[in-house]
Amino acid sequence: MKLRETNIKKLKETTFDVLILGGGINGAVSASALAAQGAKVALIDKGDFASATSQESSNLAWGGIKYMETMEFGLVRKLCTSRNHLIKSYPSTVKEIRFFVTLKKGFRFNRFILFAGSWLYWLIGNLFTQRPRLLSTKKIKLEQQQINVTDATGGFEYSDAFLIDNDARFVISFIRDALNRGAVIANYIKAANLAWSEGGLWHTEAEDQETGEKFEILSRTIINATGPWVDQNNKIMSITTGMKHVFSKGIHLIVPRITQERKILTFFASDGRLFFVIPMGNKSCIGTTDTKVDKIPPIISDEDRNFILDNINNMLSLEKKLTAEDIIAERCGVRPLVVTDEKKQGNYEDWASLSRKHIISVNKDHPQISIYGGKLTDCINIGNEVLDLIKRLGIDIPENNKKWYGEPHEAIKNEFFHQAKLMSLDEMTSPESSEVLSTRLWRRYGATALVMLEDIRQDPNMAEVLIKGTEYIRTEIHHAAKSEMITELEDFLRRRSKISLIATKETVKNAPGLKEACYILFKDKAEEKIEAYFKAHT
Repeated sequence: MKLRETNIKKLKETTFDVLILGGGINGAVSASALAAQGAKVALIDKGDFASATSQESSNLAWGGIKYMETMEFGLVRKLCTSRNHLIKSYPSTVKEIRFFVTLKKGFRFNRFILFAGSWLYWLIGNLFTQRPRLLSTKKIKLEQQQINVTDATGGFEYSDAFLIDNDARFVISFIRDALNRGAVIANYIKAANLAWSEGGLWHTEAEDQETGEKFEILSRTIINATGPWVDQNNKIMSITTGMKHVFSKGIHLIVPRITQERKILTFFASDGRLFFVIPMGNKSCIGTTDTKVDKIPPIISDEDRNFILDNINNMLSLEKKLTAEDIIAERCGVRPLVVTDEKKQGNYEDWASLSRKHIISVNKDHPQISIYGGKLTDCINIGNEVLDLIKRLGIDIPENNKKWYGEPHEAIKNEFFHQAKLMSLDEMTSPESSEVLSTRLWRRYGATALVMLEDIRQDPNMAEVLIKGTEYIRTEIHHAAKSEMITELEDFLRRRSKISLIATKETVKNAPGLKEACYILFKDKAEEKIEAYFKAHT
């Protein structure tokens, strides 16, 4: 029986301490934290894990330098500390990276004020990263020849961090950890109705989106971690918090790599907001926007695309201007922003000034937690806060204070790389890859990468790239089929991997190994899943 089917069976038979709604970053870290402490945890998502807001970020783990302008120094301090903690806890996944900022003439602050602000940002962040440096236009042109400095006054450089793999893969790592610690988790399960009984239990009517089957899940508490849908689900539960989400749309375009430096080129767009060129392997991710929207999920308009293309073409001196034909993939998501003043929930003037901090609301009468907002950078804090609040709601935590996050022990890492070296694994690295195979497998799978080594030892073909033009080898796909609950082809192409972000639809469709990969993932439903994916993405 497949993992998802096994877990659905357990959902029907068990009374859980906690049921988590939503498998984005907030739900994933909550599940990982609670399961590590011995709580009986269930998690369901109406779609795939990380399939909404958590797959549409800039892949940045940053301290929020832009919040310096709104004087939110407490938030900046918290985010900087969180960023530092992520870098230390996930050294293979979260890396320091330099932001190379160019300023245009007439910008609202001169470069010396902003440079001083970058030093304050560095100090607030405990001097954890490399120090900032001031840039003249001459130095900008010398180091980044593609930047258009015609109307520039200079700039500065500072550090933050980014996720080497995509954001969704980072979320999946917490889901995987929670599963390994006994959590019962299933995707494509919708909470159709939720009701509190006087007997002290939540009764959640769930519906399997794949089969249409309905069943009940019993739990002592519920965590509403549904991101943009928190308000909607609270209404179903008759929970009132005095808070509300409003939404900002952010989009990014993925294009062929336009800079060879492993730095994030940073500008202020024509509307005055931060704008990035972020390295993504042999591609570049450009954006973002920050636009108020009322409906979710958001869509990308021609106006959005033109805004990003016009800005990047003005900022860079490219041999050939970027057009819509250069777009390989698009990312479009909402940032759920918390408004706490009921009088202002429908009437706020300065959209950009709304805080990006998270707030967790607790209902003690009918034990329930709602997570508003949240950022990848702050995910460990959210997990710890949820853990503390669940304890206060009277749920017994058997293994109190056990550490629940971070990469596997250094001894396990050393054993993996020792075995990889004995096998000459890195000599098997494909020419398409930007890094050696052992590094990539350890970062993505941690201790499970040792199992993959054994697969390759028994069958060297397991180290072969299956879908040409990508970095994903045969053993990764076998592993995903067994333990990563892939239900639709998009789950693999977009979230377990980043294939659909770095390869065009035509490249994927015509890849010789696509059918084999789908057979591994879906067996006799392979053709059906391929047809459904490309029909939805025409």
